[in-house]
Amino acid sequence: MPVLSRLLFPARATATTLSPPSTSLTNSIISAFCSSSSSSSSSNDLQSPSASSPDENSLHFSRTGSERNVQWVFLGCPGVGKGTYAARLSKLLGVPHIATGDLVRHELATRGPLSSELSEIVNQGKLVSDEFIIKLLSKRLEAGEAKGESGFILDGFPRTIRQAEILEGVTDIDLVINLKLREEALIAKCLGRRICSQCGGNYNVACIDIKSENGLPGMYMAPLPPPSSCESKLIIRPDDTEEVVKHRLHVYNEMSRPVESFYQNRGKLLEFDLPGGIPESWPKLLRALHLDDHEDKKTVAA
Repeated sequence: MPVLSRLLFPARATATTLSPPSTSLTNSIISAFCSSSSSSSSSNDLQSPSASSPDENSLHFSRTGSERNVQWVFLGCPGVGKGTYAARLSKLLGVPHIATGDLVRHELATRGPLSSELSEIVNQGKLVSDEFIIKLLSKRLEAGEAKGESGFILDGFPRTIRQAEILEGVTDIDLVINLKLREEALIAKCLGRRICSQCGGNYNVACIDIKSENGLPGMYMAPLPPPSSCESKLIIRPDDTEEVVKHRLHVYNEMSRPVESFYQNRGKLLEFDLPGGIPESWPKLLRALHLDDHEDKKTVAA
């Protein structure tokens, strides 16, 4: 598979050896977003691999493979497990895991001037506007630059062609991992999600046992129960209702599926069908990424 042989691992360097970029990634993203906003091209059109990305002058930030860690993106329907697997790979590879969903929830928790409007959007299962996501992501990347972070694993961005074009225009993405799971399992997972209101831990009370039929293999996903200390503090996310979950899947299929084709046309997409829960899927994902012999894999809980 050419994407694995060409793009998986650029050579790594310690953050202290990196020279400051001539243009910050934050300013590059904002500049590209402004250029994209004024463009007359349709946001639903897929660019060819040789097409110009928004604001190519902002590409000065992009570091060569010998100067940085991996820059990966996770795609997949809501509830597929992007956050779980991205967080594990983040620990394994020593790069920050940046989840736009977490950035949105943090903004909601601060109860700033936009939190009320944002809360309504999230609770209805709609996509947060590009403007808002760009602002939150830029703020997080700027903080990472200040700390000398190198590389990243993005989770939840890009979700639209417009966002993908902006990201492509300001930095080099090495690999895009697209997690896939049957819709009935996705819905059950979302409805079973629970969060500890005290520690913020994520758990799942659903026991998914799908029998094989119509040529499709069966699937079993055991619950992920909380420790006894969290049992009485579990809450349900307000957007984890069946109506909202199904709407979010519809929105994803309509708005985000084209992003898969965007990266596939660039030879950067790795499709991965989750065969079951974490015990079954994690080692197979490591093998797909040629990480099954990674020296640090034992530091990540199975």
